[in-house]
Amino acid sequence: MTRTESRAEIGALGEQLAVDYLNQTGLRVLARNWRCRYGELDIIAADDATRAVVFVEVKTRTGEQYGGVEQAVTPAKVRRLRRLAGLWLAQQQGSWASVRIDVIAIRIGRRRTPEITHIRGVG
Repeated sequence: MTRTESRAEIGALGEQLAVDYLNQTGLRVLARNWRCRYGELDIIAADDATRAVVFVEVKTRTGEQYGGVEQAVTPAKVRRLRRLAGLWLAQQQGSWASVRIDVIAIRIGRRRTPEITHIRGVG
């Protein structure tokens, strides 16, 4: 991976890798880049086995300059994700047994294959 990719391209690549990973782990992607006036949810997925809806924040990094996932997902960010999740849920029909917010961190460029870290239940 060269350093010529834009932040948007790197982010889009990370989100696609996250979608592929979620599909491999048995989650079904319901929506990508859901937007409302208050912000955006990267990925909304369903865990059909447990009837859970999972809101996934994707953080893609090419280096250490912005810190790790712990620095990227602050308590304020989790509060914003919860608010957005509530707004999305209010628009849906039916109900879910549980709701979860996860973070998927993608590290690109350090190794030949991207490194994926999935942190479940951050908020």
